[in-house]
Amino acid sequence: MRRIRAGKAGGDDMAVAIDAFTDVRTLLAGARGVLFDFDGPICRLFPEDGSRPIADELRDVIDAFGAGHVLGEAERADKDPHVVLRAVHERGGPALRGLLSDLEGRVTAGELAAAERVAAQEKWHTPYVDALIRTLSGRGARLAVVTNNSPLAAEAHLDRRGLLRYFTTVQGRRPDDPGLMKPHPDVLSRALRELRLGPEDAVMIGDTGTDVRAAARAGVDFIGYGRDERKIDALRRAAAAMVITSYEPLAESEWADGS
Repeated sequence: MRRIRAGKAGGDDMAVAIDAFTDVRTLLAGARGVLFDFDGPICRLFPEDGSRPIADELRDVIDAFGAGHVLGEAERADKDPHVVLRAVHERGGPALRGLLSDLEGRVTAGELAAAERVAAQEKWHTPYVDALIRTLSGRGARLAVVTNNSPLAAEAHLDRRGLLRYFTTVQGRRPDDPGLMKPHPDVLSRALRELRLGPEDAVMIGDTGTDVRAAARAGVDFIGYGRDERKIDALRRAAAAMVITSYEPLAESEWADGS
């Protein structure tokens, strides 16, 4: 097990466990429900900056509508279409509800196309996640997806991979209110209701600081998935207490058999 030092609000430090699989197994073994973020922990939905064309399309639509004033410098540069959606929601008001609905439809269409595309390419599927999902389900855990993406995209991807049947519920972005995307805990709360579990009964697996904050606000234990140093550092800075870099040890046969 490796440990690194993580900064914490208020100036205190905390040790972040990296690849502490004994601790992770114990946490997962005691969980009645496991909540997976989708993009990252299950697949790479937009590899190689694949989301930028969607974000650029949204900006063009906003400008053509005459609402470019709602976008600041950060939203003009960001590759994430969710950042653009959030800006229109927060600053647009009732006058831009129709525009927001149009933008939401464009983002969902882009996510659906991406989900189908990456499902067909093994290299974009998170290694060993299929085995982990089957292992957790076989041990009796109830599974859910909690994502800022459209639930339709997550469902399409999981269905194509033959994994959708393992999930009790797939909860994603609410088309009418992108302000409830993580770090707001809404999507986790909805999933817990569908699983009929309390926060103390569940664990979330996520790969961003936004996931860390959403889990904390929902009262759910958190396991970070850091596929590279950039992701690990982001989770560290968000004060994730536990980070893994591979699912492989969690899919090993001896743990799957209950040891």
